[in-house]
Amino acid sequence: MKIGIEGQRLFRVKKHGMDMVALELIKNLQQIDKENEYFIFIKADDDKSCLTETENFHIIELAGGAYPIWEQRTLPKAAEQYGCELLHCTSNTAPIKCSMPLMITLHDIIYLESVSLFKKGGTWYQKFGNMYRRYIVPRVVKKSKKIITVSNFEKNRIKDFFGFPDSDQRLVAVYNGVSAYFRPITDIETLNRVIEQYKLPERFAFFLGNTDPKKNTKGVLKAFSDYLKTNDDPIKLVMLDYEKNALEELLTEIGDKSLIDNIHLTGYVVNTDLPAIYSLAKIFLYPSLRESFGIPMLEAMRCGVPVVTSNTSSMPEVAGDAALFVDPFKPEEITIAMKRFLDNESLCGEYIQKGFEQSAKFSWSQMAREVLNLYEEILRK
Repeated sequence: MKIGIEGQRLFRVKKHGMDMVALELIKNLQQIDKENEYFIFIKADDDKSCLTETENFHIIELAGGAYPIWEQRTLPKAAEQYGCELLHCTSNTAPIKCSMPLMITLHDIIYLESVSLFKKGGTWYQKFGNMYRRYIVPRVVKKSKKIITVSNFEKNRIKDFFGFPDSDQRLVAVYNGVSAYFRPITDIETLNRVIEQYKLPERFAFFLGNTDPKKNTKGVLKAFSDYLKTNDDPIKLVMLDYEKNALEELLTEIGDKSLIDNIHLTGYVVNTDLPAIYSLAKIFLYPSLRESFGIPMLEAMRCGVPVVTSNTSSMPEVAGDAALFVDPFKPEEITIAMKRFLDNESLCGEYIQKGFEQSAKFSWSQMAREVLNLYEEILRK
């Protein structure tokens, strides 16, 4: 079989969730499949070391340009040129016109949902991306031979939204995994390097907030503000990849500008440095309003840090009994969960152990095997 995989953003330096999922899929397919031939279509960028060719895996750099043009014109033309019998698009969208069978990974459909909560806020780049997805996704879903999503929660959301009958076997849930380098970091040199590089405070809670409204950054800041008011010796809040001016705007909205003195912004963190930051954190906060999976929860658990997350969408499915759950729309519940962990070492130990057990249930190798089976099923038909 000749299989094409879209990996347009794999070589960019600042990778995010969907990029890492696609990268781990390809790396694990390289380990388990030595027979089929793969063509990985990417856009040239600076991180060329993240993926290397093997005998049956070819990296094809396609000319740049705006993403919609690259995806709708350049990608399907190249897949046809290289004789691909199947094209797998990994990041929610795909070419509308494609001469070979199409498979899509639909991580979520938040951008299609009518709930106004998820349409407000965000950058112009995010808003344009959502407009593009709202146009493309309903069209490519109709023609896809298989549609992968990442949790049973999201599978049911997609099924209900598009009105899939129970007899439609195209929609499949395949869980994400956790990279092997996520583990408790105890090496003093590594920890000291990361502390110095990112100027980390001595004691802190870790939060992966960003400008996407679903991440609930405003709710976390309100909760942290309330936490500070009731503690004489509080920890700091460390936030990854967040701009200071955007943070200042949010603090003005919640009416606590002075909170910035207790928040540390790291800037972008290389993914391989994250295990050390998780390991140094006292607690990890992940009370999103909506997620389709939630890989960072499992990363934190693998590194031995207690997790506070939401009782909504996919989070209970992925976290199992290994996290403290809160209503993300109630900042006071986030504050209470923070205090429970920070005031009780025994409780932390209990949830750290549960986290090790829960996160061990998820692996990229299992994900890759399930995806390979889907490739074979499509081409058999």
